Amino acid sequence: MKHFGSVTFNKQYGTWTYLWWADGKRHSKTIGTVADFPTKEAAWWAAEKRRVVQPEPSIGNVAQLVAHYREEKMPKRHTTQRGYDAWLDNHILPKWGKSPLSALQPRPVELWLAGLTLSPKSKTHIRGVLSLLWDYAMWRGDAEIKRNPMELVKIKEASVRLRKPRSLSVEQFHALLRQFEKDVCFRTLLLLAVSFGLRISELLGLKWCDVDWLNKTLRIERGVVKQIVDDVKTTHSARTMVIADEVLEVLKTWKQESQFSAPDDWMFASPAKIGRQPLSYTFVWETLDEASRAAEIGHISSHTFRHTYRTWLDSVGAPVGVQQRLMRHADIRTTMNIYGDAVTDDMRLASGKVARMAVKAGFTNP
Repeated sequence: MKHFGSVTFNKQYGTWTYLWWADGKRHSKTIGTVADFPTKEAAWWAAEKRRVVQPEPSIGNVAQLVAHYREEKMPKRHTTQRGYDAWLDNHILPKWGKSPLSALQPRPVELWLAGLTLSPKSKTHIRGVLSLLWDYAMWRGDAEIKRNPMELVKIKEASVRLRKPRSLSVEQFHALLRQFEKDVCFRTLLLLAVSFGLRISELLGLKWCDVDWLNKTLRIERGVVKQIVDDVKTTHSARTMVIADEVLEVLKTWKQESQFSAPDDWMFASPAKIGRQPLSYTFVWETLDEASRAAEIGHISSHTFRHTYRTWLDSVGAPVGVQQRLMRHADIRTTMNIYGDAVTDDMRLASGKVARMAVKAGFTNP
């Protein structure tokens, strides 16, 4: 049972009072004096015995369950919230909002998902949100604790990629760099993207204080999505990465040329926002699209550099365990995770090889 109210102490009369809302009105009841109940906890127990603590209201339909979930259990990370809200508002609530939770059974949900004109990956996300709602209902006590029905929902080709991930060859990457011979900012951004396999949100979230110039490391600890600063994607994404000497020199050059070079300044600050915000993702995407067309290397996205990093790690013979650490993935579980954020010689060697692949063939200051 949850407390839908509060216990307060009235100093004037020396009494404990329980306050709660019901039917849109405020109610109160005196529990006793401080002599009767020396602590607030004791007053709570007395309130429970007298049954003035209100039971949690029951859930009538899926829309009501969603409203409670958003208030109580919605993840705090803004990007995650935005994704969940999109699936809820655009798909789940229009179809199931007025239905009781019991209507969310494997067969009707699976048939509904099969009829949506969405990719298997998107359908998997929707099933995942429905599964969270069932877990929440069981946690609240609105549903019997048992196997989650959404575990029985199967999605055809859920594990099959509709689009093969794109990786750039060394030659293609250098062709792209040549489009930015006079743009040190963007050349540095691309070098960091391919030398560390960073997500675009992590790149835009970098500040100069994240660089340890003496120990040659870069700290990844925040992301920026739609100009909102947030945590990185997972706890494993927050890592300290080694910086190869060649990359360090490029960073020094950009820091010297940037008009926003204070420790708390964004590494890739937006001149249009006078440095208060980093470059926008839209600007980065449009610039990349234009440059890739000019370089005649085909369409690329910001995530292409993360796939490229993984491919290049393979090509330089980095052990799989080292790749897992450098990619900042959760798996290859216990063995590699035991060592925390320690920088190993293998990691420095592999990272350095990839950086040299990126820097060679004319990545010099114009």
